[in-house]
Amino acid sequence: MTTQKPLDVLHNALGSPVIVSIKGGIEYRGKLTGYDMHMNLVMQNADEVKDGKAERRLGMVIIRGDSVVSISP
Repeated sequence: MTTQKPLDVLHNALGSPVIVSIKGGIEYRGKLTGYDMHMNLVMQNADEVKDGKAERRLGMVIIRGDSVVSISP
């Protein structure tokens, strides 16, 4: 069994829909289109999500890696 590094997981998720939770309890749902070694994320077609429902349509967002709490497919 091989262990994946966090950046390997992000690489595998490129082009796929993800949900990103950040500090402050905010979530974004959209397609992961880029990242860097600091886990800064670029998402396309992103929505801000509250209580499981899309609250605002944002389009492209860039999320600082130090604010990310979790990323799930």
